[in-house]
Amino acid sequence: MMRVITGSARGARLRTLEGEHTRPTTERVKEAIFSMIQFDVEGRAVLDLFAGSGQMGIEALSRGAHHAVFVENDSSAAAIVKQNLQIARVGDKSTLLQRDALDFCRRPSGKFDIVFIDPPYASGMAAAVLPALPELLNRGAIVICETAPETELPETIGELTLARDKRYGRSRVRVYRREVEE
Repeated sequence: MMRVITGSARGARLRTLEGEHTRPTTERVKEAIFSMIQFDVEGRAVLDLFAGSGQMGIEALSRGAHHAVFVENDSSAAAIVKQNLQIARVGDKSTLLQRDALDFCRRPSGKFDIVFIDPPYASGMAAAVLPALPELLNRGAIVICETAPETELPETIGELTLARDKRYGRSRVRVYRREVEE
C-alpha cells in the first residue's frame, strides 16, 4: 500500500491493483520527484497520464495543486483511481477520464502546468506521448517522465528542454521544462 506523503491528505493510504499490471511509483522516487518540484505545485493544473493508482496527481492535489486530470485507459485501474480520490478526499478538485493517453494528448481538454507520465515501461508510450504534449502545456510547465533506465528520450521536444535526468534503481526520472517567454 502507498501513502500520501504530505499536505491536506497526508498519511492517506492509497490502493493499487493487485499483480504486475500496474507498477506504482516507489515512495523513494515519489519523494525525489516532489522534492524537485516542491515550489511549483501550489495553485497549478496537473495532468496524470497513465494514472495507474492516481498517486502522483493525488500527491500534487494534497500539496495544493488547483485541479488534476487523471487519464487511465484500463477500467480496473480507473476504478482504483476513483477509490483513491475518495480516500484522499480530493474528488472535488479532480477529473477522471477513462481514455487512451495518446488520444487525450491529441485532443486535450485544457492546458496544464505539471504533467506526470508513467506508462508501462515496455510500451514505448513515453516516446509516443512526449511530442504531443507541447499543445497541452502552459508557459513554464513541467513534465515529469518516469521510464525504465534504458529508455532513450530526446533532450528537447519542441519547447520542452530536459532539466533533470536521474536514475533510481529500476526507474529513470526525467524532468522537462517549457520555458517562460521573456
